Amino acid sequence: MTPSVSARREWRTTLVLVAVGSTISFARADMVVTDSMQPWETCAECHSLDGISVMARFPKLAGQRSDYIAKQVRDFRDGRRRNDGGQMATIAAEIDGEGLAKSAAYFAALPAPPPDASLTAESEEWRRGAALYRRGDPASGIEKCSSCHDEKDSKRPDAPLLKAQHAAYLTKQLRDWRSGERRNDLSQTMPAIAAKLSDRDVSALAMFLASQPRLRVHGEAAQ
Repeated sequence: MTPSVSARREWRTTLVLVAVGSTISFARADMVVTDSMQPWETCAECHSLDGISVMARFPKLAGQRSDYIAKQVRDFRDGRRRNDGGQMATIAAEIDGEGLAKSAAYFAALPAPPPDASLTAESEEWRRGAALYRRGDPASGIEKCSSCHDEKDSKRPDAPLLKAQHAAYLTKQLRDWRSGERRNDLSQTMPAIAAKLSDRDVSALAMFLASQPRLRVHGEAAQ
């Protein structure tokens, strides 16, 4: 979520003017009490306060399952997940259990991100992605993605919600599962499924999922 501790401090450095008579002194932000900051504000530097990140390298966390968010942070902290180039390791090591629980709950409670309106159902690639998500591909031994990742039709409440996520982020994750770069699924379900996906399948799934609305906690979809 932040490149490094030192970088974060630099971003937060400010000048505090304290006027005593005609004398003005300057103090660094490091000397200012920051205890009132909420733990999720650090996460927001990359994932945004509304949980809808601008850059595709950072996943959208708004409306995501809180247990999933917490697990990923713990996995980064404990070295079980390392496929992000090392950016999460630093912040994951700094956040305590209470702060992590609060941050996960904060992002989970946010309104879900809207789908990518530029992606339509008119292409063959989109239709392939829809089929894989909804029905899988029995001939290739690919189980339908919705069995774990759908808001309603899920047998794995610990699996992430994928709809309305950045297509580029989804593409990278599927490729990392397939290559073994990402390996923090103890059940080994994702590596087994990803191994059966072609590049075309990966692209199709990412396109379809990014175009779909993610249901909020109470069932309504973000527009």
